[in-house]
Amino acid sequence: MNTEQLCGADPQVCAGRPRPAWPSGRPGGRPQTWGAVPQTLSLFLLLLLAGCGYVGDPLPPLVNRPAHVQYLSVVERGSRILVQFTLPEKTTEGTSIKGALKPDVRIGTGSGPDWELQSKTAPPGSIKNGAAQFEIPVADWIGKGVTVGVRVVGANGREGDWTWVSFPVVQPLPKPEALDPEGVPEGIRLSWRGPEGAYRIYRRVADAKNFTTAADVTAREWVDHDIEYGKPYTYFVRSIFKVGENREAESEASDEQSLTPKDTFPPAAPQSLRADATVSSIELAWDANAESDLAGYRVYRAAPGGAFEKIAEVGAIPTYSDRAVERGKSYRYAVTAFDKAGNESSRSAVAEAHVE
Repeated sequence: MNTEQLCGADPQVCAGRPRPAWPSGRPGGRPQTWGAVPQTLSLFLLLLLAGCGYVGDPLPPLVNRPAHVQYLSVVERGSRILVQFTLPEKTTEGTSIKGALKPDVRIGTGSGPDWELQSKTAPPGSIKNGAAQFEIPVADWIGKGVTVGVRVVGANGREGDWTWVSFPVVQPLPKPEALDPEGVPEGIRLSWRGPEGAYRIYRRVADAKNFTTAADVTAREWVDHDIEYGKPYTYFVRSIFKVGENREAESEASDEQSLTPKDTFPPAAPQSLRADATVSSIELAWDANAESDLAGYRVYRAAPGGAFEKIAEVGAIPTYSDRAVERGKSYRYAVTAFDKAGNESSRSAVAEAHVE
């Protein structure tokens, strides 16, 4: 019996069920068989079993206790103790803190457990962008050694550890008065009123956002040499007093004062002018000026019986050759210095020479 007799006219149908088709629709390839299904299923089960891990003991629940405050600054400033710190962002387990934190700021004179029992809570403070600031009046603590402690309490009521700072409280330092900036040839001179002692000067240049420490002095005046003409400078001053190793008490800041210095200060008059006559000229020389903004020199001459007149303007080299002279006559000379702002010095001493 042939194929057509067994399966009819359609060779793809045999005994009422499809025959396997050749791959790519062309003879000679390997026919698809159901034998591939068990292989695929076996591979899937193998991968599934490989992904199963060991089931261990359950992890303990997180405590969610805030970490302690790390960045704490405490300073006596005028009639208050200024307490500043950054709120922690993590728990003791290193996870992010959820919910609002409540700062707990206290001050007392004891130590250890006794301190916590007898300490007093600071007046309410402020919090902005994670930075907290509290102010404690010094009146009740003058002449005492105190400890300021800070911790935070989580939204779940759990408390962090204390961070402490200990120091003696002194009488409030007086605020410097009458701060006066003045332009001088050396820069900007500051003067103020206040008792004898140490002072710290703060400076802000032009449109900078923050003040920086410019100098610590024991006099009630100071000259800022590091300036540029035409740029504004703002200053304030505080009294300071050492209360221990690496600790200071401060006064309130003086009123701020600003000044934009202008160069109205002429150079010094040139020194040691010399005039030497030759057959056809008089050679001038003098000591060079030391000003950093020196622009040059002006040469003045007086003919016999005449007044001084400017005859030349030269650069920073302190020499000049006067060739417009006549034999048999004497000439007197003087020199001035001028700076880049156009300020001119007084005249030098006069030098005289006679052309033979």
